[in-house]
Amino acid sequence: MERAPLLPLLLLLLAAAALGVSGTEVAYNDRALVIDGERRIVISGSIHYPRSTPEMWPDLIRKAKEGGLDAIETYVFWNGHEPRRREYNFEGSYDIVRFFKEIQDAGMYAILRIGPYICGEWNYGGLPAWLREISGMQFRMHNHPFEREMETFTTLIVDKLKEAKMFAGQGGPIILSQIENEYGNIMGKLNNNESASEYIHWCAAMANKQNVGVPWIMCQQDDDVPPNVINTCNGFYCHDWFPKRTDIPKMWTENWTGWFKAWDKPDFHRSAEDVAFSVAMFFQKRGSLQNYYMYHGGTNFGRTSGGPYITTSYDYDAPLDEYGNIRQPKYGHLKDLHNVLKSMEKILLHGDYKDTNMSSTNVTMTKYTLGNSSACFISNKFDDREVNVTLDTGATHVVPAWSVSILPDCKTVAYNSAKIKTQTSVMVKRPEVETVREGLAWSWMPENLQPFMTDEKGNFRKNELLEQIATSGDQSDYLWYRTSFEHKGEASYKLHVNTTGHELYAFVNGKLVGKQHSPNGGFVFQMETPVKLHAGKNYISLLSATIGLKNYGALFEMMPAGIVGGPVKLVDTVTNTTAYDLSNSSWSYKAGLAGEYRETHLDKADDRSQWSGGLNGTIPVHRPFTWYKATFEAPAGEEPVVANLLGLGKGVVWVNGNNLGRYWPSYVAADMGGCKQCDYRGTFKAEGDGLKCLTGCNEPSQRFYHVPRSFLKAGEPNTMVLFEEAGGDPTRVNFHTVAVGAACAEAAEVGDQVALACSHGRTISSVDVASLGVARGKCGAYEGGCESKAALAAFTAACLGKESCAVRHTEEFRAGCDSGVLTVQATC
Repeated sequence: MERAPLLPLLLLLLAAAALGVSGTEVAYNDRALVIDGERRIVISGSIHYPRSTPEMWPDLIRKAKEGGLDAIETYVFWNGHEPRRREYNFEGSYDIVRFFKEIQDAGMYAILRIGPYICGEWNYGGLPAWLREISGMQFRMHNHPFEREMETFTTLIVDKLKEAKMFAGQGGPIILSQIENEYGNIMGKLNNNESASEYIHWCAAMANKQNVGVPWIMCQQDDDVPPNVINTCNGFYCHDWFPKRTDIPKMWTENWTGWFKAWDKPDFHRSAEDVAFSVAMFFQKRGSLQNYYMYHGGTNFGRTSGGPYITTSYDYDAPLDEYGNIRQPKYGHLKDLHNVLKSMEKILLHGDYKDTNMSSTNVTMTKYTLGNSSACFISNKFDDREVNVTLDTGATHVVPAWSVSILPDCKTVAYNSAKIKTQTSVMVKRPEVETVREGLAWSWMPENLQPFMTDEKGNFRKNELLEQIATSGDQSDYLWYRTSFEHKGEASYKLHVNTTGHELYAFVNGKLVGKQHSPNGGFVFQMETPVKLHAGKNYISLLSATIGLKNYGALFEMMPAGIVGGPVKLVDTVTNTTAYDLSNSSWSYKAGLAGEYRETHLDKADDRSQWSGGLNGTIPVHRPFTWYKATFEAPAGEEPVVANLLGLGKGVVWVNGNNLGRYWPSYVAADMGGCKQCDYRGTFKAEGDGLKCLTGCNEPSQRFYHVPRSFLKAGEPNTMVLFEEAGGDPTRVNFHTVAVGAACAEAAEVGDQVALACSHGRTISSVDVASLGVARGKCGAYEGGCESKAALAAFTAACLGKESCAVRHTEEFRAGCDSGVLTVQATC
């Protein structure tokens, strides 16, 4: 084909750009996404817009780009955008167009995962509970009611993003779109293979009908793949996974950088070495697009956490922590890997390749060749031994256990996944001095339970015990079940309630007689509590509470909640037989609490006379169903702020009317074997045997709760409101800021550069360790080794008073010490 003259072509492109018709063409072949005619390696990371705030988005996206990412991936949250049918929310943290514009402004690509079922440890998997109200509705199956609602929402999102010109062909950042989510994992468990198959093919057809101009993907859809979508992999490792079709590239939509946390579980940590190992092996085996799930996990604000029993924190051990701080060494170690992979982009995506097992199937050398150039990977999947590998050049390379060495020229190792050369940061939570020393001045207000202590004022009545999600529409965690009956004389019984959880409070004649929550995982339990009845009419009020709705599994949406079916009965204490079965009595229903209806958390002016206590008053503690309020000054500076809620029981916390989420610091994390050992070598797991690298066993599951800076007002009082459901002591509440406390780095070879950095404007106040051969302790508490006076002097001179510094390891630093790794530790 004859080439167009360069100048006219350039003028044509400039004219197209001026007219606003310039766009990016996205296609694909068997090796990669093809963007504007070029095969591209794409490194992406998940950041979910409602798990942070709009004010945080630019900084999170900037750090992602500086960490070597090309793209940001996000789900779309149906129940957040359409909390009630045909009532939409695109404000604040749900301003999806603003989020994608921030990505565009940063010069990055975006991956749009519409779903609209998302899992994501999000309440109800992102599906709105109001779907349950529609006649004939079957979730995620081939039926008109569900497909109509799904298409309506999908079209709404697509049209909104088209209008804002957010798709690549319009000049926007979105290069891929996803429909459905991990459906292949459950298809065979839905008891209707034909309907499931028809549904997933309908999804693909509906999506392609949207004409978004970029490819559609489906993750975890390995079987029964529609012909017009790209199926992708999710998991901790995807190097051995290949799509069954040979005309599509190998993509990894979720590389799990850690794991989510439940109220009864400690914190999961996946090492930087293991994440890097998985990524390097993926690209060794022809990978082209890889996304970290999560790159920033963030916070489950409000009632958004799923589960049940998933915590408010969604930190996920991601490269950016819950508050947006850089997590080192994970962030830096992966950044180094991204730089190496991008330097090899052309040869990896165009070159011929050959995999060779080197003495064992656990040791593989892959050589890519393009023209006169070559690039090599050597992977060692042994978790207990290093290996020596001799290449055809004659050079021998030592590859540590459970690692990958990358040689961009097949001669020199530029990167090894097990050798970290970036800083390790120890994040510390520093108490805000004023709130710790003086405490907060609290006032209080009892939750008005009186209207719920009879069965006279409800939304409706029914002669059966109903399921909670369908009855309440999930508009509150709470649903009241209330009934009454006549009784002759006084008598004692056991009140027996069978419930599908998650939590239950029982009141008889206005008095709390019992409370109980289910163990995580079961969510079916029986409460038995002694009660006394009087002559005449007696009232039984049962308050059922949910703690996040199930978000994953075949037919997960049918997992019941509440006292559905019961039985509820009074048991004779002598004979242990049923005296009264109340299951089919006339039950009055009411969702929510009085304080929710009054919006007590907003601290309205006309409610302020209802609060007791204050600056010089005393407040009751360990009192269930109590509202507390205090004012405080925002901590100075820019460091992230957290509320320390240790001492409280269970409830919800607001700051200036913003719901920070559910709290439950009284729930202590289990002591699991993974807390006893941590070794990056070997397969990482989040369930079952072989757990490792856990922290926080036998400690409160979550005591710190993120207070985004944008929720705070500088220079004027801020208001915290607590709804304490279980009973706790708010006088122990205070605020902390979060920043780097200790910064540590190592240099194995003379000539290596050692870089240290603090955060949020803090400077290095001291250099505490500069030693060779340190063998004990962790960053922040190193012991032993041979102190290098020369290194200590050099780092002190270069780093003291600086936000960051870098010093090159020299032969002088070794004087007087045996050979060993140089370890440096500084305090910020």
